[in-house]
Amino acid sequence: MSKNDLLKENGEKTESRRGTLAKGLALGLGLLTLDAWTGKAAQAASGGGQVSKDSEIPTLPPPVDPWQEDVTLVMRQDLKRALSKPVDKRHWGMVIDLQRCIGCQGCTISCINENKLPPGVVYRPVLEETSGTFPNVSKHFLPRPCMQCDNPPCVPVCPVGATYKRPDGIVAIDYNACIGCRYCITACPYSARTFDWGEFYGDIVLSGPLPYEEVPSLEYGKVWVREAGKSPIENTRKCTFCLERVERGLLPACTDTCFGRATYFGDLNDPEALVNRVRQNRQVNQLKSELGTHPSVYYLL
Repeated sequence: MSKNDLLKENGEKTESRRGTLAKGLALGLGLLTLDAWTGKAAQAASGGGQVSKDSEIPTLPPPVDPWQEDVTLVMRQDLKRALSKPVDKRHWGMVIDLQRCIGCQGCTISCINENKLPPGVVYRPVLEETSGTFPNVSKHFLPRPCMQCDNPPCVPVCPVGATYKRPDGIVAIDYNACIGCRYCITACPYSARTFDWGEFYGDIVLSGPLPYEEVPSLEYGKVWVREAGKSPIENTRKCTFCLERVERGLLPACTDTCFGRATYFGDLNDPEALVNRVRQNRQVNQLKSELGTHPSVYYLL
């Protein structure tokens, strides 16, 4: 076959393809037009009221109620309700779902940031335990804030009354009264108290605190600048469920930043609060409850 014959044959094939494509496009447009006309005709036939059932757009489901989805929003509503009551009518408590905890340490980091904690001072560590033998090995995590005991063994041992229990259940420390004897640290069966030795992260590489370490803490609703010879340096320190946040209608930092939504906070005196509802139909445990401390922190197993 000559070169001219090949070019002629290719040209005919190209024109054939174009013709087929044009016919298909025309058919598609015709169907669309027919469908649109059918819809209009059906609407006209029904008196102009509604489009026929075959051409109806499916009804989307209603938007999900955010209060049923984001537990932090539910807890904020619970918190608002609790703050409307007298302080002695509410009892702050926490529930931690161990099946949801992923050991991300987000609660620990947010707590350090919120309270401007120095080296060696941790309010909410996450304890880790590995069990089993290879290849059947599992890891478990246990966040451990202050238990805010109803019968706190740390309170009666303080010789100056610097540690005390508030009407809302929070065990607090008066930094200005604390003499740093550390009796309360020894008395706490949960190791939930630590001592501020006046150290700074900047001391590791520099000769003084880094700029961010000079940002004051707002614990107990007051301004605390860490300087030598001033509180809270040389004081015992502990978790307060971020009392300064709670009293402003905010959740504790650890609760707000929990990626797994494993931490619940609220008023234990409110049966409708989420912190109480999540304990229903679940196996619940408290740390060292046999000691009679009556912790305000519950663990879901």
